[in-house]
Amino acid sequence: MDSRFILDHYPTFKAHQLKNRFLKHKDVSLLIEKLPDIFGISELGTSFENRSIKAIKWGKGKTKILLWSQMHGDEATGTMALFDLLNFLHGDNELVRQINENCELHIIPLLNPDGAERFTRRSAQQIDINRDFLQCLTPEAVILKAYQANVNPEFSFTLHDQITLWSITNSLKPATLSFLAPAVDYELSIDPVREKAMLVIADMFEAISPIIRGHIGLFDDEYEPRAFGDNFQKLGTSTILIEAGGLQGDPEKQEIRKLYFLAMLKGITAIATKSYLHQNTTNYFAIPKNNKQIFHILIHGLTVNGAKVSVGINYDECPNKDGMGTTKTYSIQDIGDLSFCDAYENYTLINYSLNGAIIFNENAHFELFEGNEMVLSFQNGKLIQKNPYFQLLKNTNDIK
Repeated sequence: MDSRFILDHYPTFKAHQLKNRFLKHKDVSLLIEKLPDIFGISELGTSFENRSIKAIKWGKGKTKILLWSQMHGDEATGTMALFDLLNFLHGDNELVRQINENCELHIIPLLNPDGAERFTRRSAQQIDINRDFLQCLTPEAVILKAYQANVNPEFSFTLHDQITLWSITNSLKPATLSFLAPAVDYELSIDPVREKAMLVIADMFEAISPIIRGHIGLFDDEYEPRAFGDNFQKLGTSTILIEAGGLQGDPEKQEIRKLYFLAMLKGITAIATKSYLHQNTTNYFAIPKNNKQIFHILIHGLTVNGAKVSVGINYDECPNKDGMGTTKTYSIQDIGDLSFCDAYENYTLINYSLNGAIIFNENAHFELFEGNEMVLSFQNGKLIQKNPYFQLLKNTNDIK
């Protein structure tokens, strides 16, 4: 698979109708309705608020692969990438034919339509669907669990987004993509099923890493007994987790979406061609782990309570009432020696003046000047003004 060639031709199969993270059930339903006849469509059931949940079937091969997205309603990057994948599979080329002959794909592009409507993580019942495998309190969990049992796939992909503050160990770059073969027990044992998932991920990392070096990590592998990925792994389905994180200058994750699509395609190709059998778990564990050493904003050179320090500022996103956007609230998250950290936006100041106060763990509420120039202005956690002239953009978009 020529990753760079595929990325170069990405605009020809991108689902251009999906432009941001705030897609809704009606958007997905319209795209499903317009799929050509080569895709089989089935309705699996409805959400708590009676929105349809559908599955898409494609391929004639023996190896069954289940992919599901947006079980958390505010995690839409995988959904966008899935429709890019569907458009790609409608093409006529050797790679598509190879996947078609060897694999049977089963895709649930929007498992939590009620959450997507509100742009919230949880379902309309305020339950985290990915913590509902055991009791199945939600209709969405019942649907996914039953579909997996019916299909009995050899592999599955669980598609998510993570917060943009995860970084990569030793690179100080945002974790743009993170992979994981979920655990099967608290001891993090490696049985043959989990090992296969690890080998596929090693193949994915090998293909994607040269394109965005230092931006791919391993997600935390702590065992979660209520999660679907961990339990599907235990049931014999080799399960691969993909998380979309952050990238400088990509708030709606449209650049990340391309890489996400490419990662999925490489994983499916590795399964179709069995190239993953040439990998080993050493290559999986060589992928650097996620950590949290970045901020949204770092300001260096401030004097706070008599000490010259750096100040780390992060924002929390709260969905707007219409579910079509978010409101960001900035707060002071660290003060002191932050020389081991980086940020999406860095400011190093020398001749500064400050109106207001820097108070740990409180909303940002100050005005910052360098000479006579306004650098940053916050009011009660809201960013009112910033001057990009003073930014040191270390974490640039370095997709090659």
